[in-house]
Amino acid sequence: MTVETVVRNDVVFATGGERDLRCDVYSPAEAAERAPGVLLVHGGAWRMGDRSVMTGYGHALAAQGFVCVASEYRLTPESPWPAHIHDVKAAIRWVRANADELNIDEARIAVLGRSAGGHLALLAAGTPNHPDLEGEGGNPGVGTEVAAVVGIFPPTVFHPDGQRVPGGTAASALIQETATEDALRLASPLHQITRDYPPTFLLHGTGDKVVPPSASMVMYQALVAAGVPVEMHMYAGQAHGFAGRPDFLDLCALEIGHFLHRCFAPTTDDPQVALSAAPARA
Repeated sequence: MTVETVVRNDVVFATGGERDLRCDVYSPAEAAERAPGVLLVHGGAWRMGDRSVMTGYGHALAAQGFVCVASEYRLTPESPWPAHIHDVKAAIRWVRANADELNIDEARIAVLGRSAGGHLALLAAGTPNHPDLEGEGGNPGVGTEVAAVVGIFPPTVFHPDGQRVPGGTAASALIQETATEDALRLASPLHQITRDYPPTFLLHGTGDKVVPPSASMVMYQALVAAGVPVEMHMYAGQAHGFAGRPDFLDLCALEIGHFLHRCFAPTTDDPQVALSAAPARA
């Protein structure tokens, strides 16, 4: 059955650098009760790209019963790090603060990102209400915790230029070559993992030459060690960006939606148990 999607474009959700920040909202046309929400964060090496590349996921996940919000964030040419994560946190606060209008269950908010957006999603998930990363984009005091997170070919750990760490990305890609060790750790989702990290879905291609598949592998291993519910889907031979191609997008969206519906199953408070079976759906 095809589910009609209602789209609202260019909705202002916050301010950043003294300008409006905007998002697009994708909602199922008919929803009898509060729906789970998914914040969609685009990629582009933190320097380019825009929220329009998440249109396919907005429609595909809305068709599965999610209300999706594809948000912009300031890019490196406009504002240096940590403006990017400030804006993602502002988007989470806006979604939660406007849950009634959006018809979202504020206890069931996930964040999904691709590439650089995957990094931002995973970092946001591991740093709820962190004073150094919240920014001042709007809705102060509203929590930035999320109930689940999806990282699609995401950078997960940063290292100084000229050094190597498993799954690592050079500091200059995001911050600067002279960034301190503390700054790099704070920017690395891998170093934010605790037993309270939310249930996580990782997706990567083994042929990725932009972000190594080991970036997801080390994240997966650390989450398992911490006892966090996590799934990792590796696609043989696929290059960076494959999950946005028409021949993969619907499949990936179905797998992500299946995971999120299990995360949000109302039958148990234990995510390990909830993830063991999908909820009944019409």
